[in-house]
Amino acid sequence: MMKDLKGKKLLILAGADVHTKVVKAAKELGVYTIVTDYLSPEDAPAKLVADEYWMINITETDAIVEKCREEHVDGVLAFCIDPAQIPYQRVCEKLGVPCYGTKEQFDILTNKRLFKDFCSAHGVDVIPEYSMEDIDNGNVIYPVLVKPTDSRGSRGQTVCYNKDEMPKAIKIAQEESKDGGFLIERYMLGKQDMSFAYIVINGKPYLLKIGDRLLGKVEDNLERQQIATILPSTHANQYCEDVEPNVIKMIQSLGVKFGAVFLQGFWENGRVYMYDPGMRFPGSDFDVVMKNTTGFDNMKSFVYFALTGDINSRFGDPNKAYLLGGNICLILSVSVKAGKIAVFDGLEKIALCPEVLSASYRHHVGDIIVASGDVQQRAAEFVVKLSDREAVKAFLNYVYETLQIKDEEGNDMIISRIEQSQI
Repeated sequence: MMKDLKGKKLLILAGADVHTKVVKAAKELGVYTIVTDYLSPEDAPAKLVADEYWMINITETDAIVEKCREEHVDGVLAFCIDPAQIPYQRVCEKLGVPCYGTKEQFDILTNKRLFKDFCSAHGVDVIPEYSMEDIDNGNVIYPVLVKPTDSRGSRGQTVCYNKDEMPKAIKIAQEESKDGGFLIERYMLGKQDMSFAYIVINGKPYLLKIGDRLLGKVEDNLERQQIATILPSTHANQYCEDVEPNVIKMIQSLGVKFGAVFLQGFWENGRVYMYDPGMRFPGSDFDVVMKNTTGFDNMKSFVYFALTGDINSRFGDPNKAYLLGGNICLILSVSVKAGKIAVFDGLEKIALCPEVLSASYRHHVGDIIVASGDVQQRAAEFVVKLSDREAVKAFLNYVYETLQIKDEEGNDMIISRIEQSQI
């Protein structure tokens, strides 16, 4: 029998738009919700729907702990952004409240070096890499990707086409990495990028998301950024038969009793080369479509765990939830080129379409966009439930016809549009 959570206080770390679904799920369970980060409510939408918000940066763990004690907070939750993962574990440990991961587990699933070593030890493929000795001796096939061992959103990553470009790329990666580490990997341009999300309930991992990520264009410097994800993946069946058994064993070997595991990898010739981990869920609303199509409520499951510590927490059945009941989920991230946004129209109209379950602004009129080559160039995101891939093509046409994002000279700012041939 599930416990009554009415009146319990839950602190949610970070107020990005994607966290509004967590706030709403908690409220449906009768929970008093608090959101904290350093951003104003106008820039942290989850604060606007929460019962209360604090202006404490999620990295200020001691201040958060003190405030939680003063306000008699019953539980803490981080859901889907990288910077909240380590602070979440530290806050929970100091408060003695349920946490879905230990320090060791978070270390492995937030540090790319530790993650690659852990994968290799458990028979899970990772992207081949080179050492500095390989570079010095010329034992490298270019291009290669140089990246930090612990960063997010493709920050600090550089593609190098020869040895002379390496020193600068390594310096950039080291500056972005918290531990000063870097990796030199085979550049996987042109391979199918994929994303995976698991929920672990009572030690058993359940696949909730397996999607094909469509990346931006080289000429826009967005070839490492997701522009769209379509799920379930066309490779879902083969992945579950040939690849997933070792992934499941690896996750179980972490010793997670209840939690979230996020993975990204490249598909090549029936193998997945993993490259990015997280002890969190992806920063998209795929689970809104999953709840709509299967009834499994990911958000409520985590809210209940945060306030009870029950490792059997679940609302609905997670078995084969990744299949979305035979439907297709499209996650579309609209990216824009550098400049100042002067016109941003059409998002509200698109949001009214019955198939659209989530429509979010990432930027607004007046924002200045820098050609960063990462997630900072995303201007809008849509999460859509569709019947088949032809419906995906039709929806994309509608978005590109309806959405208007222009600079001060009236130029179209939308770049790296998805082509029909990619669907």
